[in-house]
Amino acid sequence: MATKFLPAIPIPIPIPVMLLLISQLQLIAISVLLPSLPISLAGNNGGFARSASLSELGLEKEKLTRFRVYWHDIISGRNPTSMRVVTPPKTNSSTFFFGLVDMIDNPLTEEPERSSKLVGRAQGFYASASQEELGFMMAMNFAFVEGKYNGSTITVMGRNAVFSKVRELPVIGGSGLFRFARGFVQLRTHSLDLNTGDAVVEYTCYVMHY
Repeated sequence: MATKFLPAIPIPIPIPVMLLLISQLQLIAISVLLPSLPISLAGNNGGFARSASLSELGLEKEKLTRFRVYWHDIISGRNPTSMRVVTPPKTNSSTFFFGLVDMIDNPLTEEPERSSKLVGRAQGFYASASQEELGFMMAMNFAFVEGKYNGSTITVMGRNAVFSKVRELPVIGGSGLFRFARGFVQLRTHSLDLNTGDAVVEYTCYVMHY
């Protein structure tokens, strides 16, 4: 006995459902075709960005440089290099000076003595950012003025727990010979005058750069 097929009866599909089905089919098609399509988000077709190479900047192999400088925080005298710019109302009664901000232009020297050879300046600020200990948030550029590093900088930013024997701050960038810089610095307090507040801190820097 031959099989009899019933005539096809068209089923009306609501327009919103139809649009949803079409969008799903489009997504499926894109997911299938996308891996095989050459896509450049930053090409030379009128875009504002393009691929670049280190050789364009004259940069070659990355290297590690270690150097040591002495950071002089001079608060006293007629020409202080650390100037208080924010003194919150509660700072005077706070054990840890929370909220205090000092702007700095501190000398960086080869040796601990202030009369030692100047190799650069630390320019930026530090702020008391802890209510439980004497801890500063440091943000500064080391602007070098000596030898082949004259005009180059590294940027240091991080937390400085002042009473710890050794503190560590990250190097987050640089300029000149320190382009693409990254690394860290270790801080050790060399001297602190409790009468004036003046301090000398040894900075040992390890910097990766090109």
